[in-house]
Amino acid sequence: MNINHQDKIFPVVLEKDESGGYVVINPSLEGCYSQGETVEEALQNIKEATELCLEDLKAHKGKLRIKDVSLHLISLKNNYA
Repeated sequence: MNINHQDKIFPVVLEKDESGGYVVINPSLEGCYSQGETVEEALQNIKEATELCLEDLKAHKGKLRIKDVSLHLISLKNNYA
């Protein structure tokens, strides 16, 4: 299976860290996470981490196993806000 990594779009989750900066994960690839001082830096770092995770999967398993992840929003009544 020959995949061009540049053509694949991945969802990522970005969270502000309590100690400063941002933590970002790619839930499609187990163990794929990074961080950065700014949103832009964190997003650039997760791109690089994703490329490394894909290369690692390709090298060790022969097949890429990417989880299908989607984002859904739910609505709650004002009682919790």
